[in-house]
Amino acid sequence: MKILFATSNPNKVEEASAVLGQSGHRVEQLLVGGVPPDFEEPKELGLEAVAVAKIEQALGLIRGTEFEGSAVMVEDSGIFLDAFDDWPGAESSDVEREIGLKGVLRMLADGRQRGAEYRAVAIVSDGAGTWDGTGVCRGRISETVRGNQGFGYDPIFIPDEGDGRTFGEWREGKNSEITHRARAMNRLAELLNSPSR
Repeated sequence: MKILFATSNPNKVEEASAVLGQSGHRVEQLLVGGVPPDFEEPKELGLEAVAVAKIEQALGLIRGTEFEGSAVMVEDSGIFLDAFDDWPGAESSDVEREIGLKGVLRMLADGRQRGAEYRAVAIVSDGAGTWDGTGVCRGRISETVRGNQGFGYDPIFIPDEGDGRTFGEWREGKNSEITHRARAMNRLAELLNSPSR
């Protein structure tokens, strides 16, 4: 199946393509008029609500275009710090932009617990059917920014299933099987390839 991923982040397209490609799906970035779509996101309602809002908007965008009837995918993800109640969550990118990774580290510098998890919600819809997958990757926040691989909080996130390095220190692709996004995509692949689909 060809899946149009409605995102402005090419890193997410690459990761989704690597995971879903193993199941025979082809993932391409959705571009409308040559640009990725820009969505209204109800971040205060959480990741799931943002993903649902994005899939509804994506389907609306392709209605009446050459893409109508195509499978469209959206994804929303965030990091959740144990030291704070469900934060930053759906506002992760805003927090990173406003205070940066060093700002996040400063907030944890007073001995707060460093446990954290990445969460992802991915939805595919062709207008007739809808499939969704979620993924979680547990870990902890490092003491310093380490590495320049990946994006977002990767340089300060040490996965529990790793070897002590941050995702930012891992070579590109090495972490694809344990990331929150890969787990959500793997769940989608199971659903899309199900005989009952």
